[in-house]
Amino acid sequence: MSESRIIRAADRTHWRGEGLYTRQSMPFTGKFDLGANAHGQLLVHNDDLVDPGAGVDRHFHRDAEIITWVITGEVRHDDSSGATGVVRAGQVQAMSAGTGVNHREQNPRATRTVARVIQMWLPPNEPGGEPEYRTADVPLDGRGLVLVASGIAGHSPAVGINNDAAALHAARLGAGGAVTLPAAPYGHLFVVTGAVTVDGAVLTEGDALRTVGGGEQSVRAEEDGTEILFWEMRAQAVSAL
Repeated sequence: MSESRIIRAADRTHWRGEGLYTRQSMPFTGKFDLGANAHGQLLVHNDDLVDPGAGVDRHFHRDAEIITWVITGEVRHDDSSGATGVVRAGQVQAMSAGTGVNHREQNPRATRTVARVIQMWLPPNEPGGEPEYRTADVPLDGRGLVLVASGIAGHSPAVGINNDAAALHAARLGAGGAVTLPAAPYGHLFVVTGAVTVDGAVLTEGDALRTVGGGEQSVRAEEDGTEILFWEMRAQAVSAL
């Protein structure tokens, strides 16, 4: 039996810090059990606005798969190993934290642009391993549903992740355009921009639809420039990070 739940943009957890405004589809700020609040494999889904010259100071991650999707602007990172990099709009980055990494993420002041960043966390298949970053360009216009990140066998994503029960898809559509989302034991549809109709419900920017036991779903864009992210997940996470 399938189930679905809509999380409206206004109902997300909102948190504002110095130069950073985050909207959280899963409770994240404070002492939350990420596993208990997970949907499928998705433990964290933050929609962040980062002022030029602001960001997140150096902090520690371990045994996490972290996917960063940039909507506007860019994010620069550096870590304790000396590695540096940048993720710009139109790109995705997957970070495997492995045995542990201290890193910093900033929107450079020189951009003079507020960065909008969707960051999503999942557990890895197995703990440990060397920390690693993978970044790729992901063109969306006119391409239908694009496989952005996945660890599912047989998939050919833009970036691979160390989680064999999860895949991230994206699409950018004009008004009236439609895509079919794959069947998923656990699904998480997020409207990045614009508006869509799915199963008779209208979702607008910042809204999410969570499904359990869902079959294929048709998603139709109601506005030009509509962008969606969809997590296809094969199992429920059993532990927190």
